[in-house]
Amino acid sequence: MLARKSIIPEEFGLPGLASRMPRKPVFRDRVNKARFIAKNGSCNLAHKNIREQGRFLQDVFTTLVDLKWRFTLVIFTTTFVSSWLLFAMSWWLVAFANGDLDSGDADSGNVTRGGDADSGNVTCGGDANPRWQNKTYCVTDVKSFTSAFLFSIEVQVTIGFGGRMITEHCLTAITVLIMQNITGLIINAVMLGCIFMKTAQSNRRAETLIFSRHAVIAVRNNCLCFMIRIGDLRKSMIIGATVRLQVVRKTTTPEGEVIPIHQIDVATETAVASNSLFLLAPLIICHVIDKNSPLYDLSAMELQCSDLEVIVILEGVVETTGITTQARTSYISEEIQWGHRFVPIVTEEEGVYSVDYSKFGNTIKVTTPRCSARELDEKPSILIQTLQKSELSHQNSLRKRNSMRRNNSMRKSAGSGAGGGAGGRRSNSRLAAPKVQFFTPAEGGQNMNTVT
Repeated sequence: MLARKSIIPEEFGLPGLASRMPRKPVFRDRVNKARFIAKNGSCNLAHKNIREQGRFLQDVFTTLVDLKWRFTLVIFTTTFVSSWLLFAMSWWLVAFANGDLDSGDADSGNVTRGGDADSGNVTCGGDANPRWQNKTYCVTDVKSFTSAFLFSIEVQVTIGFGGRMITEHCLTAITVLIMQNITGLIINAVMLGCIFMKTAQSNRRAETLIFSRHAVIAVRNNCLCFMIRIGDLRKSMIIGATVRLQVVRKTTTPEGEVIPIHQIDVATETAVASNSLFLLAPLIICHVIDKNSPLYDLSAMELQCSDLEVIVILEGVVETTGITTQARTSYISEEIQWGHRFVPIVTEEEGVYSVDYSKFGNTIKVTTPRCSARELDEKPSILIQTLQKSELSHQNSLRKRNSMRRNNSMRKSAGSGAGGGAGGRRSNSRLAAPKVQFFTPAEGGQNMNTVT
C-alpha cells in the first residue's frame, strides 16, 4: 500500500522552515583546563616514568634540600645513629682483637690502676688473676658492645666523660679515632648545611610578596591595557626587582603540530622603561594590548571562552640575606575582570605615606569597550564614543551628588529652624484674619468679588 502524500509541500513544513531560520551564534562553555601555575606559585606538573633515577644521587646535597622536612629529619637521625653503630662495631673489634674484652674476668678481683696507668698497664690487687697484672689496653673500660657504643658517641660528639679512653700503645685504635673524627666532621657539615639551606630558602621570602587576586582590563592612556597589582609586606626591600609576564596556551602550528604548553612572553611598560622596579609601595604592572600582544584579538566575550593562562613572575635579591628570590602566580580567564580598575590605596597622612592593604585587591567598574584591541585600532570612534559616555555618566553622577548634598543641607537647616520659630509662627497664624470669598450676581453675567 502506498504512503499517503501530504497536501503541504515539504519546503513549507516544520523541518524545512527550521532549516532556513537564521541561527544565533552559540558560545560553548570553556573546558576546565588544569592550571600550569597555582595561585600560591607552585608548579602543577608531575614527572613520571623517569628511568635514570641515579642522576638525583649525583647531586645529593640538592636532593636533600628539596626533600620534605620529615624525610630530612629521618635521614639526619639515621645518618648519625648509623655512624655511631658502625664505629661502635669498630671499637668493639679493636677491643676484641686486643683481648680487652677478656679482662672482664679480672674485674672480679680488685683491679686498681697504679702509678703507671698512663702507660696502659693495669696492676691488679687482691686475689686477681696474675696474668692481667701487666695487661696493655687499646681502649680502657670497653668491656661490651654497649660500652663500645657509648665510647663511639663520646668520640664523635666530643663529649669525653673521662671513664673511657684510648692508649698510646695501640696503633689500630688511633687510626679508628682519626677516621671517626673525619667522618663525623663531614656528616656534621653536610647535615647542618642542608638544614641551614632549608630554613633560608628563597621561597620563604616570597611568602610576603603578594599579588592581586584578580587581573583587570581597562582603558589607560587611550589604550586597552592588562593590569595587575603587586606588593611587598616587609620593610626590607627587594633589590633589582623585575616582573615578567607570560601567556600559556594550547596552540597548533600551520603544520598541524600541537603544542600543549606554548609560552609567549608579554612586554610590560616597566620592562620597557627601565631594567628593575623600585618596589617600595604596591605597584600596578601594566601591559599595553597592542598588535604584538597575544591578547590583541580577544574581546570580552572571547576572553571568557578562552583557555589562556597569564603567568606573573617576580624576581629580585633579598636585601638582608643577598639570596635571589622568586614569587609566582597565574590568572586564568575567570580571574580577569574586563572593565575594572584598581582602587588607590596609597594616601598621605600627616606627612607620611600610608598603604591600606585591606583594599589591595579591590576594583571598581569603569566604562570600557567590550570589543578587542584590534577593533579599537581599526575603529577609533568606538573608543571616543565610550569615553564621551563615561564623561557624561561622570557628570551626571556629580550632579546627583551635588543635588543630594543640597537637599540634605536644606533639610538640616529646616530642622534646626523649626525648633526656634515654631511658636511664633503658630501665634501669628492665630491673629491673622481669615480670607472670605463672596459671590454676587451681576448684570449681563456673574462676577466674583472677593472681600477680606
